Amino acid sequence: MAEQRPSPVQAAIRPGRRGPIMEIEKPKDLKGTLKRLIGYIGKDWKTFLLLLTVTLLITGANLLAPALQQRAIDAVEVNLMKKLLMMLGFMLLTYLFQAALTWLQAISSARLSQGTVRTMRKDLFARLVRLSIRYTDTHNHGDIMSRMTNDVENISNSISSSIASLCSSVLMVVGCFIIMVCYSPLLTLVSTSTILLTLLVSTFITKFMRRFFVRQQRILGEVNGHVEEMVTGYRTVVAYNRQNQAVADFNATSDRLKKTAVYANAFGGFMGPVMNFISNVGFLLITIVGGYLASLPESHLLYISVGTIQAFILYSKQFSRPINEIANQYAAIQTAIAGAERIFDVMDSETEKDDGDPSFETANIKGELSFKDVQFSYVPGKQVLKDFNLEISAGQKVAIVGATGSGKTTVVNLLTRFYDIDGGHIIVDGTDLASIPRSKLRKGLAIVLQDTVLFSDTIARNISYSKPDATMEEIEAAAKMAGADRFIHRLTKGYDTMLTEGGSNLSQGQRQLLNIARAVLADPHILILDEATSSVDTRTEARIQKAMVALMKNRTSLIIAHRLSTIRDADKIVVIDQGRVVEEGNHETLLEKKGTYYNLYQYQFAGIAT
Repeated sequence: MAEQRPSPVQAAIRPGRRGPIMEIEKPKDLKGTLKRLIGYIGKDWKTFLLLLTVTLLITGANLLAPALQQRAIDAVEVNLMKKLLMMLGFMLLTYLFQAALTWLQAISSARLSQGTVRTMRKDLFARLVRLSIRYTDTHNHGDIMSRMTNDVENISNSISSSIASLCSSVLMVVGCFIIMVCYSPLLTLVSTSTILLTLLVSTFITKFMRRFFVRQQRILGEVNGHVEEMVTGYRTVVAYNRQNQAVADFNATSDRLKKTAVYANAFGGFMGPVMNFISNVGFLLITIVGGYLASLPESHLLYISVGTIQAFILYSKQFSRPINEIANQYAAIQTAIAGAERIFDVMDSETEKDDGDPSFETANIKGELSFKDVQFSYVPGKQVLKDFNLEISAGQKVAIVGATGSGKTTVVNLLTRFYDIDGGHIIVDGTDLASIPRSKLRKGLAIVLQDTVLFSDTIARNISYSKPDATMEEIEAAAKMAGADRFIHRLTKGYDTMLTEGGSNLSQGQRQLLNIARAVLADPHILILDEATSSVDTRTEARIQKAMVALMKNRTSLIIAHRLSTIRDADKIVVIDQGRVVEEGNHETLLEKKGTYYNLYQYQFAGIAT
């Protein structure tokens, strides 16, 4: 019994091992994306040409095999043993040749696909590390990672399986049709009629059952989301004794999934038998019509031999199989091209330009900063900084405070040129910030963020990230100054200890100490601490503050913090409210004014002071 493959639409929505496959994702610019993708494939044109040549030879061998079988059967019929043995020998050689070529085809496909996606990954990653901060801030990080992994993998799979398959399918369909017409135009008409009937019936059934598979996929997502919520929020569930309700909610969703899945798989299972039935009816018709033609006198125009009937059945099967293969590849190819479009979208995104005066030297940075009538908005029409003015002397320790959303971190983003201002000027030692190349500006800065950033590497290499050529003595000195040396020596491998992803094998406080050590090693002209001690306990913070006194000596320091102990020692405290500087002065002076800082102190700091 011949097995009928699913139609293109069925292939797009049929259930997989992990649930129904998502519907076909179509690219917006098919022609342009395909042209660029072919350009990447064509970079390894020798392998591509080899793959096409091998595919052509395999197709030729597949077309030759039924003809040899026909001659062998006809030789048996007329008792020509010598011819039979010769045909069997040719068949054996053909099958061996076909097997060797198939192996070579697999190697060529793998080499072409991996070479293509390697080039794409290289170009994509080179673009990713040069994207502007605005791009990474406004795009979902999981989506960006998905383009590097899932989309590239889809392209790889499509290239390795689809190119050879499509070329072979087209050649096979054309070759089989020509041979079938040469054998018998009448049998060719019978064969093609059943294939058309198969496509029409499968399309009709698929439209009817599509909604069940889509619904099954949606409910499956609800089940997965419910389980994830229960796992991540398990403490809350237990704390409020909601276990029974959680089980009831899950069972209700699970019951709906069961009911929908039964309908979906029932209709999905109906497709296969119907397609097999039509296919086998086609073979039956070929046999009936072929048998009638074989019974005609040999002199008759429509006469065919028994061997021809056998060959025709094989050619009919080979004719319908490539059509189904092309249909089955449709969803995968469309999804791969859509993935390529997303990859090219990143590649076409604007990178961060290192503009400015190339003659500027980082050593010239002293740390005198001036913000003059600075205007800035992340989203047009929604200003974050409005007529922002601030003067900071070289070597001054300045704390920036304000309510959430007042613009504190934005000041840091502008100073580091993560974003460029909309209006006004930022002056660094008499030089407009816009004329200082980003790379040279950032060599003179060091920043410690609230969120710790560590890499899967040794502790020593994580500290030296700010200065790759640092000696081990310099690394240890920086760790001691940051107060990290003590816990590092308690680790089994000390500075050679490997950190897991994000430094998860360390406590939050230890991770922050390593970040601070990294900033110490950079020996910056301007130091920025954005909630740098918010993740450490009071005792650890005291050690860090002692180290920071020495670190910030003769160095311009900007501190964004909520803890009173950090702010109190600042030379100047700047209070920002709704994007403007509303108060400046030291701790005592601002408390005496009983203004905005006084109110913040009462709400946020009074308890700590007490």
